[in-house]
Amino acid sequence: MSLEAIEKVTQVETENRERKAAAEGEAQRLVADAEREGLALLQQARTDAAESGKELLRQAEARSAERAAEIDRAAQAAAAALRETAGQHLEEAAEFIVGRVVKH
Repeated sequence: MSLEAIEKVTQVETENRERKAAAEGEAQRLVADAEREGLALLQQARTDAAESGKELLRQAEARSAERAAEIDRAAQAAAAALRETAGQHLEEAAEFIVGRVVKH
């Protein structure tokens, strides 16, 4: 083999080693970028889920407060109706008691 051919083969082998090293470096960079992006997406998903959970909790608390207010209004209306009914019968009860006391 001629010296020129040997130098050419050596040059090609060197170029191949350099390309292989560059390709391995690029592959490692791509893997590192993908991992970094994946972790960022995971963190964003966790953050979004936490915010969504907080919003759902806030909505549930608002519905609960609204329902509690409805129940309170209904209870107050029922109590007012009972007070009115009792007030209407107060005079009858007083007469009954006075009648029982006077008879004994």
